[in-house]
Amino acid sequence: MSATRPYSPGDRGPEPEAAVADAPAHAAPGPGGRQVRRLSLDGASGVVPLSRDFTREALHAWGWLPAASADRRAAAEDVLLVVSELVTNACLHAEGPDELWLSCDGGRKVLRIEVSDRGAGQPAPRTPHRAGRPGGHGMFIVQRLCLDWGVVRTPGETGKTVWAELEAPG
Repeated sequence: MSATRPYSPGDRGPEPEAAVADAPAHAAPGPGGRQVRRLSLDGASGVVPLSRDFTREALHAWGWLPAASADRRAAAEDVLLVVSELVTNACLHAEGPDELWLSCDGGRKVLRIEVSDRGAGQPAPRTPHRAGRPGGHGMFIVQRLCLDWGVVRTPGETGKTVWAELEAPG
C-alpha cells in the first residue's frame, strides 16, 4: 500500500466533462463501464453521516448490499468505515471535504473512494502505531483495509484528493 503514488492501477483518470459538470448524486456511467457517483459536500453539515448514507445507497445499487454472506457484509462495512475515516480526516485536518466520489468497475469487484478537500497537509498513518492510545488511527485503518491508497494534487491548485480502493470478496 502506498501513499506516494498519485494514481493507482485502474485509476478513473480524467472524467469526461459531462460526468463532472453538474453530475447528480446518482449513478453516472464512467469510462470502461465504471459506475460513478459524486456527492458535493462543500458547505454541508453532518458530512460524515451524509457520506455514509450516500455510500450505503451506492453499495445497494452496485449489489454489495444486501450482503449474501458474512464476507460480503464485512466488505460493505469496510467501505463505510473507510469513507467515514477519509471524510473525518478532511473535517479535522483540511477545513472540511469538498466532494466524495465513488466508482465501481464494471464487474463490481473494486470500489474506489475519493475525498477532495482544500487542505495542504499530507495524510499518513501514524508511526509507530499505538493501538491503545485514542485518536490518530484513521489512515492506519485505511491502510489496513484497502488494496491501495494515495493522494493526488493538481499543480497550481490548493487542496488534494485522497483516494482508496477496496476489493469485494470473491
